[in-house]
Amino acid sequence: MTPDLSSRIALVTGASRGIGYQIARQMAAAGAHVIAVARTVGGLEDLDDEIKTERGKTGKGEATLVPLDLGDMTAIDRLGGVINERWGKLDILVANAGMLGLIAPIGHVEAKVFEKVMTINVTSTWRLIRSVDPLLRKSDAGRAIVLSSSAAHSARAFWGPYAASKAAVETLARSWAEETHSFPLRVNVADPGATRTAMRAQAMPGEDPQTLPHPAESAARILSMAAPELTQTGMLYQARHDRWVSYRKPE
Repeated sequence: MTPDLSSRIALVTGASRGIGYQIARQMAAAGAHVIAVARTVGGLEDLDDEIKTERGKTGKGEATLVPLDLGDMTAIDRLGGVINERWGKLDILVANAGMLGLIAPIGHVEAKVFEKVMTINVTSTWRLIRSVDPLLRKSDAGRAIVLSSSAAHSARAFWGPYAASKAAVETLARSWAEETHSFPLRVNVADPGATRTAMRAQAMPGEDPQTLPHPAESAARILSMAAPELTQTGMLYQARHDRWVSYRKPE
């Protein structure tokens, strides 16, 4: 069931294509004002056009476009301040943006490739959390959704940098969830599963994309994690299987 996100302020990174684009579009259709962040201006403009078209039919949803390279840490720091000045809070964070890097033996990965994967997938996510955490705590039902991958757990051969980065962001999210357990804020991790995206095509060039769910299908499942009624926190949601998984607590 699509949650009612009327009057909610939602920040979505990686919103110019793929799953991020679809999450932003669907959140706007559910009534949210979406702050859409991405490097690609053309993709953001396409998203804005689609949201405006839908608003003309339903009267719901708006978007604020923020062209931003998540490698620019100072810009991420400023983003929280700008949101605070304009809205005074943030209701939803979807930390979706990420990069694959190189599928190769660990010893063959160049330092600059490894460092960029960690910068975009891990450091920028931490910086984003730090920037908007105070704003999410001001919400009556703050929701943080951190996108991950089954690669974080399978640790498959040749996927070292990407797998390590996703394991890192999952741990960040779990710690954040523990820190905010007494607040209305709920922090969870989403694993969308194999989806028909450009990143998937890069990782699996011989795969028939038509055998995979469209990003809109994955986004529709993840959208439920933004519902004000949600009670779960510090958990992993496997979207393709519509299944919540608890992390094992250390002994």
